[in-house]
Amino acid sequence: MGVQRARSLAGVAFVLSATACLAGCTGKQTQTVATSATPPGTTLATAPVAPTIPARIEKWIDLKAGDCLAGLPSADPAVLTVTVVDCATPHLAEVYLRAAIPVEAAVTGTTDQQCQAGVTQYTGAPLTDSPYTIFYLIDSEQDRTSNNPLPSTVICLLQGAQGQSFSTSAHR
Repeated sequence: MGVQRARSLAGVAFVLSATACLAGCTGKQTQTVATSATPPGTTLATAPVAPTIPARIEKWIDLKAGDCLAGLPSADPAVLTVTVVDCATPHLAEVYLRAAIPVEAAVTGTTDQQCQAGVTQYTGAPLTDSPYTIFYLIDSEQDRTSNNPLPSTVICLLQGAQGQSFSTSAHR
């Protein structure tokens, strides 16, 4: 009986070693699940572990739809960067629209309308039926010597209506 138990434990150790080797060789992350009551001869199940995207620092003018932010962009014009995180981790804001706009449209009323129109397309629900509020950033590349009809970009973001963080993307 003791020899058979030792062989079973050796078999489990071999399966664990083989699983670790295969996981390392394929580049996929796996998680080994074992219980203390595993009968001899039973193979252990492995479940894939979703990779997390590491946080990164981005210039706010480079944000794109789907980027989730650890914190809200600074009101200080000298602060040009934000921390972008995986949307599966707690975040305070999510970019949902980036659109070129003419200089004269870069005013509150027109920009609000454009951002509000994009909420339903991104989230699948109108803003009034969601837990979000919107805010936006305007990147204005005004060069009076060029003939660019759309020199500004509005970057629309969602945040919790009560300032709460979210751990999933708002995109549907």
